[in-house]
Amino acid sequence: MESVKEKEENLETSLNKKNIVHHLPEHGPIAENGKEILLSLKNVDITFGKRDKAVKAVKNASFDIYKGETFSLVGESGSGKTTIGRAVIRVNPLAAGEIQYKGVKISGKISHSLDREVIRNIQMVFQDPAASLNERATVDYIISEGLYNFHLYESEADRVNKVENIIKEVGLLPEHLTRYPHEFSGGQRQRIGIARAIIMEPELIVADEPISALDVSIRAQILNLLNKFKAERNLTCLFIAHDLSIVRFISDRIGVIYKGDIVEIAEAEELFQFPLHPYTRSLISAIPIPDPKLEKNKVLFTYDPSIHNYEEDKPELVDIGHGHLIYGNKKEIEEYKAIRESGNTPKSITILSDEEKKKYELEQLNSATEIKEEDILNTPLHDTGSFAYSVLAFIFPIIGLILWLVSKNKNYIRNYKAYKSGTIAGFIVFGIIVLIYIIALLFALV
Repeated sequence: MESVKEKEENLETSLNKKNIVHHLPEHGPIAENGKEILLSLKNVDITFGKRDKAVKAVKNASFDIYKGETFSLVGESGSGKTTIGRAVIRVNPLAAGEIQYKGVKISGKISHSLDREVIRNIQMVFQDPAASLNERATVDYIISEGLYNFHLYESEADRVNKVENIIKEVGLLPEHLTRYPHEFSGGQRQRIGIARAIIMEPELIVADEPISALDVSIRAQILNLLNKFKAERNLTCLFIAHDLSIVRFISDRIGVIYKGDIVEIAEAEELFQFPLHPYTRSLISAIPIPDPKLEKNKVLFTYDPSIHNYEEDKPELVDIGHGHLIYGNKKEIEEYKAIRESGNTPKSITILSDEEKKKYELEQLNSATEIKEEDILNTPLHDTGSFAYSVLAFIFPIIGLILWLVSKNKNYIRNYKAYKSGTIAGFIVFGIIVLIYIIALLFALV
């Protein structure tokens, strides 16, 4: 049996033969705007599951993050934000595309030495401060673990000094180092998580909704803490969130993601001044208005994906100027360009009078309770995908094949999958039986 060290040495040797990079350069490539590109995603696809059960969580995602900026990735739950963040730290593998750090590919198989450099340079602050800390370890060990693994201290006194300095910087006290995570509040735990990441002296922090699990009164403190480290240490941050009202005030640029597609990228104020994609406008309309009366009479802008027709004219992410990238087909891109050049802010929020609001709510209630006859008729009532269908197709694969094709033609997706799996299994088993019979017959003749 090969030891872990021997396996790492063999991997290193094989990568040497392929001229794979082993160390990160001091600086990344320079973009056309003169800024250094620290992280770059190029046509990234991330898929979970296999074959019929495969789900594409991220589709053809491409964007750059410049050194020293806070780039926020915003979208609703399940849109693929955290999936991208976990891919950056090499937890989620890519189905296609690549991720580059300082111009060096860090996705897929890389050398052991490069992997350690990536771990050191890219740290993550997790969403749940309780689940991300080891309850059996003291705060001192939790913060020091990275120092131990990478031996980033000269002596025990140096390690203690570094830990005490960082715990003070995040607003806690040295006497807290001997305590355990369960003895702290949610905000204090998140400070410990930030200290654990910052003590590694990374260049990039991936902050995965670091304030969503915290009280409203604590959120501003954590955001100010991240901004403090950004200013003092020239940190770059990929900030993942679902609330545009928060990211507006801490972000240099914002990327909006919807069901795995990056639909819009722009500087923070540019995005709020000219939200071009309908989904971005729907997120902006969801931001609460401080005035209770206006908030009560506000009508949300609802995004309807069916307004897009991408059957023939396929969409892509296009730069329309002003550092503004928008996702759409050729016709939509021209419309977005015209709106941007007109200088008029697209309307995301509508405020109604009390009477108009009552009338609007009544119309919404009536439309919600209406059930169209054609909707019922168009819905397959018996598309259950029952296990009995798979068994039937397995025993009678010829009949299963016919039912498979009929179900697919009639759009009975669940039944189609059941018949398909049963038919394939049936043909394989019967094929094996026939093959065994032929082999036995040949031996009998011999």
